[in-house]
Amino acid sequence: MYKTIINTTDLLKIIDKESTIVIDCRNSNSNGSGEMAYEISHIPNAFYAHLENDLSGEIIKGKTGRHPFPTIANFEKNCSIWGITKETQVVVYDWSNGGIAARLWFMLKWCGHENVALLNGGWENWQKKDLTISSEIPKTKNSLFKANLKSELLVDISQIEQNIKQVGFTLIDARAAFRYKGESEPIDPIAGHIPKALSFPYTENVDENNLFLEKSSLKKRFNSIIKDNENLVIYCGSGVTACHNILALHHIGYENVQLFPGSWSEWIVDESRIVQ
Repeated sequence: MYKTIINTTDLLKIIDKESTIVIDCRNSNSNGSGEMAYEISHIPNAFYAHLENDLSGEIIKGKTGRHPFPTIANFEKNCSIWGITKETQVVVYDWSNGGIAARLWFMLKWCGHENVALLNGGWENWQKKDLTISSEIPKTKNSLFKANLKSELLVDISQIEQNIKQVGFTLIDARAAFRYKGESEPIDPIAGHIPKALSFPYTENVDENNLFLEKSSLKKRFNSIIKDNENLVIYCGSGVTACHNILALHHIGYENVQLFPGSWSEWIVDESRIVQ
């Protein structure tokens, strides 16, 4: 079974198995580009997961970030529609580097489903290899997916606040360096980062072809924060691309890592919180 990253050659070996479920996570944003692209062409038999509708819950103004987790019931419903069971090998992909698909990878891990992997290079790499594509929308599977939550994989905002007063974990910011530095902020209304956070942009987990770095290179990249078995907490803008860093760390065998799902967009809803 594949639990972190799967290459196209390995996916081709298992794609026709009943136990393999492929899910397209190409991001739509407000213009619907991801969903429209999926309807035109996708990896054969792939289902579609919408970031806002399927992988996020209700935004509560003044309380949540931009992509709060959905309710367990809603996520279980979606997983059941996709046909996920305990035996299922799930493969997720997005446009290229996996920054969006990693969110679904993490959510399934959070729900206790271990056999889920991200397709290395995503749709971009699939097309480069001129592999089979399809416009046919697969029929729903209607399994009975039940989450076995691993609540320890998440930290809430009170734990982040406590960490500033008394450090209990190393906080990692997965956003682009210019956002971390507060040089500009293209998405959220306030620029900067959470106090004591270190900058490790998720885009540096991949090479110029949007393929994951070799394990040796990933270990070198993260060595400064994992050498002492540090407890790591990752955040980004809204709890999506932070999951890419978590996946990269799992891929090199380091699983002492958690997600702050509210991330920067939740941190700044309270103007009294310190920003740097």
